Amino acid sequence: MSELETRIRRAWQGRICGCQLGKPVELLSMFDGHAALSDYLREVGAAPLRDYIGYRPHRRVNPDWCRERLTRSEADDDINYSVLALILLEQSGLEMTTQDVARAWLKLLPAGQTFTAERFAYGVLLARGAERFPEGAAPGFDLAACSDNPYSDWIGAQIRADVYGWVLPGRPELAAELARRDAALSHRGEGVQGAVFVAALGAALAAQDPQAALATALGQLPDDSEAAAAVRFGRERAGDPDGGAAIRERYAAMSPVHTLNNLAIVVWALYSHLDDFGAAIGEAVAAGLDTDCNGATVGALWGLQGGDIPSAWTAPWNGRVGLSLAGHDEVSLDSLVARTVAVAERLGRVSATD
Repeated sequence: MSELETRIRRAWQGRICGCQLGKPVELLSMFDGHAALSDYLREVGAAPLRDYIGYRPHRRVNPDWCRERLTRSEADDDINYSVLALILLEQSGLEMTTQDVARAWLKLLPAGQTFTAERFAYGVLLARGAERFPEGAAPGFDLAACSDNPYSDWIGAQIRADVYGWVLPGRPELAAELARRDAALSHRGEGVQGAVFVAALGAALAAQDPQAALATALGQLPDDSEAAAAVRFGRERAGDPDGGAAIRERYAAMSPVHTLNNLAIVVWALYSHLDDFGAAIGEAVAAGLDTDCNGATVGALWGLQGGDIPSAWTAPWNGRVGLSLAGHDEVSLDSLVARTVAVAERLGRVSATD
């Protein structure tokens, strides 16, 4: 197995494991708060969190997503968007545009699987009749209307950005640009910057040690941006077991699905546990806020820089990846890896001729 294939396999494994870890308690964390999340984890013997979460009856927790019933990675928007990014890259490569993203959503992404900024943008597309614009043609209106929404600095674009970094190892500037094009459909300002950072960090981790990669990814953000400040705040607290509490306190006035508070959690959890996959995703989820999103992002980034992901994390879902995209109910891990490697190799050849 090549280094590229190994790295991409670990990235997919890490993203899927982290997402599945945080999925059962996402609504509990989001609507009932961190204290309720912590109580639940203690009650099911999952504190500290180092394994998939068990079930006890709770109105916010779906038993089908918990350890006892886990036979595949259950469908989730975090993984939907990663697969959508892969499809976009397969179809358009480095020429991918924001219009291509809009077309892919309309063709493949059910409206019911969108939330906040993405649902608003989707609604604008439908209201303006954009489902009718053909391949290669403009939609007939300014797509900026889609990102003019009250959720444009929330976490949605950040969870869509990972794959752009995976397929462009050592090319963080280009990964950041693709993330910007994707994010622009639904997000603005700090919402875009969070996506840029995640994509750039993933690309940088393939060529640099984690500390240098962090500096490189920060270089893709305006130095005075709130996203850059959130990254620095998370990094400064790496190694501090109370770092999650400090982040929640700093951003207490924000939605639990804002870009900034969750970005700080991602950086804190990852850089606190660069040598321990279970601790990295476990602390990301146990810190609360958007648990499945942060677990997924930390898991993917850890996979890009770390060693093998323990089989205790990958075996329970049996290489089966659930999706909720049109025509895609389930896909195998092996197929995702093979397709992503093929894209990375093709983009590498294109980049080499620039």
